[in-house]
Parts: sequence; structure tokens; C-alpha cells
Amino acid sequence: MTELTTIGGGCYWCFEAIYQRVVGIASVVSGYSGGHHEHPTSEDVYGGKTGHAECVQVSFDPKIVSYKEILEIFFTMHDPTTLNRQGYDIGEMYRSVIFYHNEVQKQTAEDMIAHFAADIWDDPIVTQLVAYDRFWPADETMQDYYNTNPNSGYCMAIINPKVQKLRQKFSAKLKPFED
Repeated sequence: MTELTTIGGGCYWCFEAIYQRVVGIASVVSGYSGGHHEHPTSEDVYGGKTGHAECVQVSFDPKIVSYKEILEIFFTMHDPTTLNRQGYDIGEMYRSVIFYHNEVQKQTAEDMIAHFAADIWDDPIVTQLVAYDRFWPADETMQDYYNTNPNSGYCMAIINPKVQKLRQKFSAKLKPFED
């Protein structure tokens, strides 16, 4: 039986590529959550008026990969200390946020913020912890981006280094995956 988590920490393409490579992950969908506009398009979100965050919705088997392990990867693979920014991506749509689906996820995320993220980052953690409400998948051209566009400049310059970092830090948790 799978569970869901919805998290954002900058560009959804990065987290999509990362979590697709982790054992126990059944699916990863790029999209938007946390806003006030129904059925947002990418143009709506990047216009800055919907309040949505770019995020991924991850379906996972907790018998294989725990929610805590998913959050360990989350806090290691992006900078949770920069408000509304990841690298060159700036705006509230790129905020660090965890949309918890139940009280167990909320408590686990609170603990991970206080005792894991705070231990690996020097600056204060600004990751928002928000009750999950709705998730809107991005359009089809935004899905599976890294795997279908590995030679694009963005993938080579931004996502490749993150995938390499994932391999270095979490090699025991990775699927056999050909890039």
C-alpha cells in the first residue's frame, strides 16, 4: 500500500529526477500546491499571483522507503534556508515547503526540521509546514523532464549535479537506473 507526500524546494524537475531514482518510490508527479487558484497553468503560477509552490507529489511504499528517509533526501538536496529561492529560481513558487497529508507526517516533518535539517544547515530553516489541501499536476510537457531532455542546458547545469550528489550521499537507497 502506497502513501503520498507533497513537497517543494525549488524547481520541481530537480526533485522529480531525484525521487524517481529512489527505491520504494512508485511515482513522482510535478505540479503545484499551496495556492488559491484552481487548475493553475504554469503561466498562472509564474505570473506570481496564485500563491502556489512548484512541488512534486510522491507516491511511495513506506515498507521500502520511510517518510523520514524521503525528508532526509529533501533537506539534503536543496537549501531550506533561503526564503522563496533556490539558486537562480526566485519567487514564492520556489519556496521550501512540506505539505503534510496527516498528523504523523506533520510530526515527522517537525522533528526533521528541528533535529535533522537544523543540524546540517548553519542558517535558520525557513521550510514551511502546511496542511495538504490540493495538488494540481503541471501539464504533460513538464512531466518526466530530466529523463526526456537530459541534454538540455538546464538539465546538464542544474539537475545533473543534484543527481550526482544523490548518488554520492544516498547510494544505498537508489534504484538501478540508467541515465
